[in-house]
Order: sequence, then C-alpha cells, then structure tokens
Amino acid sequence: MKSYDWIVVGGGITGAALSYELAKKGFAVVLLEKYSSLKGATRYSYASLPYWFGTTDLTNQLFQEAKERHHYLSEELEADTQFRELDLLLTIAPEDDPEKIAAGFNHYNTVPRLISVEEACKMEPLLNKEAIAGALAITHGHVSPEAITLGYCQAFTRLGGQIEIAEVTGLVKTGDNATHRYPQEITGVYTTDKTYYAANVVICAGGISRNFLKSAGISTRVYFTHAEMLEIPPVDLLLHTTVMPAVEKRFQCETATSTVEFEQMWDEPGHAFVPFSLDAGAIQFKNGSIRIGQISRVLTDPYAKVDAVQSEVAMRVEIGKVLPALENLPATWHHCLVAYSADDLPLIGAIPNRKGIHIFSGFSSPFALVPPLAKRFANYVAGENDEIIQQLSPSRFL
Repeated sequence: MKSYDWIVVGGGITGAALSYELAKKGFAVVLLEKYSSLKGATRYSYASLPYWFGTTDLTNQLFQEAKERHHYLSEELEADTQFRELDLLLTIAPEDDPEKIAAGFNHYNTVPRLISVEEACKMEPLLNKEAIAGALAITHGHVSPEAITLGYCQAFTRLGGQIEIAEVTGLVKTGDNATHRYPQEITGVYTTDKTYYAANVVICAGGISRNFLKSAGISTRVYFTHAEMLEIPPVDLLLHTTVMPAVEKRFQCETATSTVEFEQMWDEPGHAFVPFSLDAGAIQFKNGSIRIGQISRVLTDPYAKVDAVQSEVAMRVEIGKVLPALENLPATWHHCLVAYSADDLPLIGAIPNRKGIHIFSGFSSPFALVPPLAKRFANYVAGENDEIIQQLSPSRFL
C-alpha cells in the first residue's frame, strides 16, 4: 500500500500550483482531480492579475510578490502562461458621479486614473459613449487559465508528482471519538474505486470545498457563488482593453452573505440570500476568444439548477449597452462555482481540531495570489516560518 506525504484534492489553478510547489520541496504528492479536462472556475475565469488591488500591508505585499512571480513563471515552468500586461477600463454608469466613484478607489495600492468618456472611447473604440459617464483606467496583468494550469501540472509531473483522474468521495478518518486534546486524524481519501493514504490531505476544491468538508463533519468559513459567463469563440473583432464595471455588485453580495448570522443557513440547501448580481464585463484572450459576464448567484445548494436561457439574455442585454458589438456574437453559456471567504482573504493551512487535513481555497483573485501563496505554503510546511501563512489560517475565524 503506497502512502504519500500529501494528497491534493482538486486540479484547478490552486491544486496544480500547490502540488508543484510541494513536489519542489521534495514531498511525495498525488493530485486527485475528478475531470480529465479543465473545468470549473479555473476554466471559465477571466484570469486577471489586479496587482493594484491591495488595500493593506498584507495584500499589498502579496500582490507585489504575484507581479514579480508572474514575470518569470513561464521560464520556471518551461511553459508559456501567456502572461501579458493589459489596460483595464472600469466603466462608470451614467447615473453615477465619476468623482465620487473615483474617490472610492483611493485606498488601493495603486489608484486608477479617472478619465473622460472621450478618453475611454479612444482607449476602447468599441465602447458605447452613451452608456458611460467616464471610466477609471489602470494597467493589470493577464494569463491564460488553461495554459498556466497545464504548465503547473506538467512541471509537477516532471518532478515526479502523480496525477490521478478520480472523484474523491470522502475522507479516511481515525479517532471518531476525538477531543480537543486528541483531535480526529485524517489519513487519506476515498475515491469511487480506490483509497489513497497520506500524512496530509489538502482541499483545493474551490467552490465545492465547503460542502465536501461539511459532508465529512468539518465546518469552515468558505463559501461559494454560482457564476455564469458567455464564451465567444475566436473572432476578428478586437478588444483593445479589458472592460469591467467600476462598481462590482458581486463583491457586495459576497460581503453580505458571509456573516456569522448566515452560517447555519449555508448548510441548508435551498436558500438564496440576495438577488443575483450582474457585472457586465469582457476580456479577449490571445487566441481571439472573448469571455463576457458575469452573473453571480448566492445559492446554498451547489447543485442548484439555474435558467441558462434567461441568464444568457440578461448578460447579452447588459454587455450590449456598454459594448454593442459583442451583444449578438455567437457564444456558449457556462456555469461554475466560485469560492470566497468571510474577509476576502483565502483560507490556508491546517483545519482546527483536526489532524492531517488542510485547506487552500477562498481566493478572491486566484490567478494573482495562488502562485506566491502556494510557494509560501510549501515552504511553511517544509519547516520555514511564515507569518503571512499563519495569518491566513482558518483558525482566525474561531
């Protein structure tokens, strides 16, 4: 019976990056992923790298580390992550006061520049000047979610790491009569056809992390939204910038639904805490494809069905107001779960009152923050002191 140092559950950007970093430290690692091709939030992400988004010493440091790491990550992984710098336009709705909206960004590490309607349309000729009162402009990074995740996986296997396509169905436990002094120990995972054993298990399952852990009797303050977007296949049409609304309603929904008061309801399927939000934005990838969206629904059932036809119509109408040329282009609707936490910081580290089980999830900006934090986490579990990893421990919510 083979045993590993680490079992990593989930093969998106979080699991792929963490598996690579753990293997780089010499650990024996197996990565378990349900699907043979990339799906979920990683696959349907915009994959933006908002280095300017920090608002505290902690987040400022992490975004700076992210910027530095992405500049040499392709070389390290021996794979083209398609890293590049793009202009971002944060559009201001006609009914909003541009000066007031701009003032709301003054606490960020790098403050976006308020520009006029004319200047915004010069930067992005596809914009409808009648649909905005101005915009905020700033430069940020971008990668291909598929390319960077594949790069991590290939580098991981070159280090001797093992990837298995298997659906994890539960945790192997000892000490069912656990106490605070003698905590329950997790020694492996069950899949549909095999049991894997390891000294440590880390859950990198994004939006499904909460429900998976809850099914094993483990509570964590990580949550999820149902996110929907439209993907347009490669077109000749050229977007010169990334376009997003300056006021993103998704973040307001996340803040409102991650309070202690809702905690018990989160474990009851069927709740919809707030109306869905729609943030009309678009980004074009290097291959010419475009992703537009996004609708976010806070539904406590991860398997809840949503009306794809109604969602597609709503997204087309809203993006058509700002970028009319995109409204009627052929597109495919996609849906996934997106993880978030109660304080906009990821949950990283050992789960309290359990032994052998860890979490690496809840990233508000995964493609920026996962690379530096995966490296930090691997160094930390290899024995290196790291105050940042300690600050991100799930125990902060006890």
